[in-house]
This record gives sequence, structure tokens and C-alpha cells, in this order.
Amino acid sequence: MANRQKPITFGFAIKNFVGPEEAPDVDEILRYAERAEALGLESLWAWDHVLLGVKPAFPILDSLSILTAIAMRTSRIKLGTGILVLPLRNPVVLAKILASLDQISKGRLILGAASGWYAREFDAVGVPFKQRGRIFDRNLEILLRLWEEHSVTAQMDELNLREAVLLPKPFQKPHPPVLIGGYAEKVLRRVARVGDGWLTYFYAPDAFTQSWKKIREYARQYGRDPRTLSATNQLAIYVGPQKSEADPLMRHWLETEWDIAAGSDSTLEHAIRGTVKECVDQLRAHVETGVDRLILIPYRYQPEQVELIAGEVIPRLMQ
Repeated sequence: MANRQKPITFGFAIKNFVGPEEAPDVDEILRYAERAEALGLESLWAWDHVLLGVKPAFPILDSLSILTAIAMRTSRIKLGTGILVLPLRNPVVLAKILASLDQISKGRLILGAASGWYAREFDAVGVPFKQRGRIFDRNLEILLRLWEEHSVTAQMDELNLREAVLLPKPFQKPHPPVLIGGYAEKVLRRVARVGDGWLTYFYAPDAFTQSWKKIREYARQYGRDPRTLSATNQLAIYVGPQKSEADPLMRHWLETEWDIAAGSDSTLEHAIRGTVKECVDQLRAHVETGVDRLILIPYRYQPEQVELIAGEVIPRLMQ
């Protein structure tokens, strides 16, 4: 491994988001979560949307509901949102729900949050899509103040907090880690200014390195120590046949169930695929970027993929 200040950690995405011909299976998700904890994974990550798609529409279980269920079936593994669409939620209600989840899990929550991209769900919820960046900042400020301050008095848009006291506070002090997702320059600055870290997905090593370097430089400009920030990348992975054989299978899965934000550096070409050795070699390039955590999305969430990744791929990367 590269010379690092702290060891890299690994998490798994969970299957609360599925293709249009499927339905999320709660029992399967809970078994998957229990096995991930038994295998020593650091964290589990839930996808988040209220509505997604029309023709076809994609089924998705509420991220915070399924993480609460997982919290009751596990005891050590961390629970992350990857990534919560923050502007869609009333921030006062959300502050209560997240604080409760952190209490229920005894301090295992990691809040990944972003401003969102799917206009239809904003319209359905009644949140102005074109103001989502401003609303993200407002909502995050309210979350943090309710968690950190005993009493909050503030008038922000239609929200009128009059000596608002939120109790209990989160289990973690002063609050759960907040990882901010996104790729635009203003988002990278937001991470550096107010976040505890950055969470992105489907970034190849070079693109990840460039944006992470920007965030660290912005942090210095804001008077923050870049070493206090963490970086997380989400990667799809298929361990099995040689890369040339695995590639079309992985590509078909990604092209039918996943989307890439226009203008971002995310790419379907990021995918880790091939034999154990080929996957280790590809992942090593990510480790060398200085990333703190890799969230792996096992090919179709197959149990045998979970076993191969945890039993053969990760141990070789940690050597």
C-alpha cells in the first residue's frame, strides 16, 4: 500500500435501489448487511431517491428506513447514506430523524448528502429545482445548528425556528460525519468550507486525484487543515472471469441500471472487473490516490461476489 496517514477502509453499497423489473427484498438486504459485518467491512451505504424514473421507473426503498432496520440487526458496521438528496427534506424533521438513527445505532451514522439532479422528484415534492444548491446550504446549516446548539432561533425562508431545541442530540459529538457529494467547482468549495469530507462515485483514479487536490487546496484557503477531511469513492466491481470476458457483463449492468451526471468526471469506464489479480491491480491505482474509503458495489450484489471481495480482494490490497 501507499504510505498513508491512516489505513484505507472499505464499505459495500446495499441493494435498496434495483432495476425496473425487480423489487427490493428486505430480507435479502438484512442478510447481506449481517454478512458484511461478519466479514469485517467498515460500512454499508444506502442509495437515496424519493421518486426515480417514469418509463421505466426504478424501485427504491427509503434510505433512512432501511438503514434503521439494518441498525437493529447489526452492532458494529457503520451506516451511510450514499447519497441523501438533502434539499428534498424538511431540515428540522430530517435533523430529528438522523439524530434518532444515530442514537439507535449508537453512533454509527455517516451522512452523505448532495443537492440532487432529478428535477421530477423536486417538482413532486414542491422544492424549486433551480434553487437546490441554495436550499442544500440552508438545510445543512439548520441540521448542524440543531445538532450543535442547545437552542436555535432563525428565520430562513418559510422556516421559523423560535428557540428550537432538538433533543436528544446525535450520539456522535458534535454530530455524525457529513460527507458532501458532487462534482461542480462550487460543490468542491462547499466540501472544503463546511464538510467533513467528499463522497463521489464512478471516478477513475486520475479524475479523482484532480478534484481531491482542488478540495484540499480550497480547504487551505478557508483556513482549514486538509488532513481533517476524508475522501470516499464508490466503485462497481465484478470479480470472476478475465477482464475481457467480465467487461461486457459489467457494461450491460451499468448501462441498464446506472446513470452518469452530465458534466461530471464520473464514467462507466471506472468499473473494476476481472480476475482477483486484475481487480486488485485496478483497485491499487485507487488506493494510491489517497482516498480514505472505497465503497464497492458488488456485481448485481451477488453473495459470491461479497465473499470474493471480502475474502480475496481486500486482504491483498491491505498487504
